[in-house]
Amino acid sequence: MDKDPGTVAAFVEHVAARLEDADIFYGHGTDTAYDEAAFIVLECMKLPPGSLDRHADRRITKRNRQRINAVIEARIKTRKPAPYLLNRAYIQGIPFYVDERVIIPRSFIGELLCGEDGPSFGADADKTLTVLDLCTGSGCLAILAAMIFPQAKIDAIDLSYDALEIARRNIDEHKLQKNIMLHHGDLFAPVAGKNYDLILTNPPYVDAAVMTGLPPEYRYEPAMALAGGADGMDIVRRILDEAPRHLTPQGILVCEIGQGKKIIEAERPYLPFLWLDTENSSGEVFRLKRGDFKASH
Repeated sequence: MDKDPGTVAAFVEHVAARLEDADIFYGHGTDTAYDEAAFIVLECMKLPPGSLDRHADRRITKRNRQRINAVIEARIKTRKPAPYLLNRAYIQGIPFYVDERVIIPRSFIGELLCGEDGPSFGADADKTLTVLDLCTGSGCLAILAAMIFPQAKIDAIDLSYDALEIARRNIDEHKLQKNIMLHHGDLFAPVAGKNYDLILTNPPYVDAAVMTGLPPEYRYEPAMALAGGADGMDIVRRILDEAPRHLTPQGILVCEIGQGKKIIEAERPYLPFLWLDTENSSGEVFRLKRGDFKASH
């Protein structure tokens, strides 16, 4: 390969090789050196994600080359995740602004919301009129929900004022101010007395042992958005305890819990968890209906 490849496709290969040599850690929207290289090159050139094939033979200008190289140098030297360096992350092709004040959005719930045949957890777009996004972070799930359920009124809650600033910016960029109301507080406290047809939540669920050994990339993210206590399930337990009081009779809870399936099933064998798999996950997201909680008692 030439030392100074001139096309988009060749430059992506060049960048991927540099990333592989640097032995960095992925997991913030990309899983391989090649995918991360494609993300960085396309974003620096202001080209849509997933458009590499269409632009493979496009020539890279000197200005774009300089910008890409600067991002790569920073990525390798600092180990800062690429979405922070570029202030951009995507879920299901939808862009979101991010910086170090908020966790980089990557929830599997995004894929479950945006299935070809609609949400894959049974929610009806015509009947889902109230939605709650707990631990909203960047606001990404609330925003996706507003796109999938255009008639719904959506509440989004976070304990971090910084995260809510980012969520507000993303809501404004997507012009969804009339659909989504932001709240500051601890889980359900800001919406006491309200019930929802759908509750979505991607709470902190990383256990203490994993927190101590996180790669440098993950240490740039707010610890409060990751840490879930000794076994990772502290906040998940609270959600399961409190959610039934906030679901309508036909309401649905969809919750991402990482690797905590065995723990939570052993603790609550009376709950009929339905595990929702995605392309890249198995047994990390569950669904419960309001009636499931009633039956358990």
